[in-house]
Amino acid sequence: MSKNKEIPYKIYLEENEMPTSWYNVRADMKNKPAPLLNPGTHQPMTAEELGSVFCEDLVAQELNDTDPYIEIPEEIRNFYKMYRPSPLVRAYCLEEKLQTPAKIYYKFEGNNTSGSHKLNSAIAQAYYAKKQGLKGVTTETGAGQWGTALSMACSYFDLDCKVYMVKVSYEQKPFRREVMRTYGASVVPSPSDTTEVGRKILAAHPGTGGSLGCAISEAVEVAVTNPGYRYVLGSVLNQVLLHQSVIGLETKAALDKYGIKADMIIGCAGGGSNLGGLISPFVGEKLRGEADYEIIAVEPASCPSFTRGVYAYDFCDTGMICPLAKMYTLGSDFIPAPNHAGGLRYHGMSPVLSQLYDDGLMTARSVPQTAVFEAAEQFARVEGILPAPESSHAIRVAIDEALKCKETGEEKTIVFGLTGTGYFDLVAYEKFHNGQMDDYIPTDEELAKFRANLPKMD
Repeated sequence: MSKNKEIPYKIYLEENEMPTSWYNVRADMKNKPAPLLNPGTHQPMTAEELGSVFCEDLVAQELNDTDPYIEIPEEIRNFYKMYRPSPLVRAYCLEEKLQTPAKIYYKFEGNNTSGSHKLNSAIAQAYYAKKQGLKGVTTETGAGQWGTALSMACSYFDLDCKVYMVKVSYEQKPFRREVMRTYGASVVPSPSDTTEVGRKILAAHPGTGGSLGCAISEAVEVAVTNPGYRYVLGSVLNQVLLHQSVIGLETKAALDKYGIKADMIIGCAGGGSNLGGLISPFVGEKLRGEADYEIIAVEPASCPSFTRGVYAYDFCDTGMICPLAKMYTLGSDFIPAPNHAGGLRYHGMSPVLSQLYDDGLMTARSVPQTAVFEAAEQFARVEGILPAPESSHAIRVAIDEALKCKETGEEKTIVFGLTGTGYFDLVAYEKFHNGQMDDYIPTDEELAKFRANLPKMD
């Protein structure tokens, strides 16, 4: 190969170089993300109100806009050591295949049994639930990575775990469902007839494959109606992005170790956990005027919250029982087409990322799923990892940007997040290889219909 090999294929941090605190990007944001609102009064949610749904310590993290660093408890750091630090990998083989002058790096988060980055927050949320003396937690999951991670974390702390899995993913990904059950979780396809809100959704949308918004509604209902339980969420919330900041902190430390300056940082965007975690320390530098980066969020064209949504207060769930969040949204009753990137099938986007996007600190692109799987296959053939469909959205744009560098001769340094592996997504790969995958994209008329149902604010 002609590439310079001074930079190793995999950059590992030592155990003692792991972050000891999470980074809270909100502390450096001039324009803070708008607060969650009580759906009845439209007033900011208080800690007491949030405490009926979430764990006490997590509520404190959710509302903390001032402390830039929050210490990671020793018990969580010790758990992280089982699979962290994760490697930052130089994609030499992909660079060679593309014949690009660009330098491509990816932060690989799939080297744990859950197969994704989700474990970073799952273990934290389970820890705080155990600390509070709870019996168990409820949650939703799309493609199953979050449910798998939470079932592992609950097993570790001997907590009950109830998972509502989006029905289309429940059917498409039976093996991920079985991993959850192996770790002791109960898994219900959503929408279901086990909850009041599930029955309402089924009546309104017979035969629906569900959505993350539907599953959230069911999980919240079960949490608030069962003593000793709280609801936990795998994305969107401030607390989740805080926990996921270990991704970006490690990425930046690894780059600094070899004196590498990133030009472009790319991540897939569904609710925002991976993207927010990856970019947080880099955005912090931008906010403080210390450095500049081009940051790109990549979302599915079938669920384009950033690129075609509106910035407004909306319900976080389809059943409209959760607080209102100001975010880029397609409308809480939007149920996306059953594409195979189940973890990105959410109608809204993290309030933190929505504010950063609205302030022009990052850009966004939407891509159709056949183009995503073309990139996934190309990456797998040269880099030796079968990527998750969600991660492959970032791969698609990383390849596109590297090819632009080939045309212009620019030697940009591109960093993207490889959030997890795709070994439980082989039905999706099968449909791609058999030519049975479509690229459904909602029309402007369809999206306008859902936007018309946004909550009317005073």
